[in-house]
Amino acid sequence: MADLLMKMPIPYEPKRQNRFILRFDSSLGINEWFVESTSRPHITIGATEIQFLNTSTFVAGRFNWQTINVTFRDPIGPSAAQALMEWVRLHAESVTGRMGYAAGYKKNIDLEMLDPTGVVVEKWLLQDTFLTDVNFNALGYSTDGLATITATLRPDRCILVY
Repeated sequence: MADLLMKMPIPYEPKRQNRFILRFDSSLGINEWFVESTSRPHITIGATEIQFLNTSTFVAGRFNWQTINVTFRDPIGPSAAQALMEWVRLHAESVTGRMGYAAGYKKNIDLEMLDPTGVVVEKWLLQDTFLTDVNFNALGYSTDGLATITATLRPDRCILVY
């Protein structure tokens, strides 16, 4: 039993959930400190069935990167609501009904996890990411909580750099 405990390295330091930075394309005007919470990328890989006689075997099928939910704090100035709405307008303009080109609204985003000293120890590139849902959330006189905005991001590809 004592031998089992000795397998863990002495200077073990786990990554922490609260040590991350989500960096948006500078053209969007979305500051890193707006972000309250997010998640790391999630991939699903389909299974393709190969039938033969009375049995089946499987091989990997198509894979898809799933959406990523982000919660933003909404300060008075600079306004996160305004910055996100400008990105929404690159997708679709509600006043005119015009839609945008993918080259205009798809942006690259970096997700960085940090060590205790602020050094990046894990970096994800979320390539060609666009918005699929933006919720400016509820308000109420019975609470004094912060105003938040939740958004769903859809990346085309996610690359774990290190």
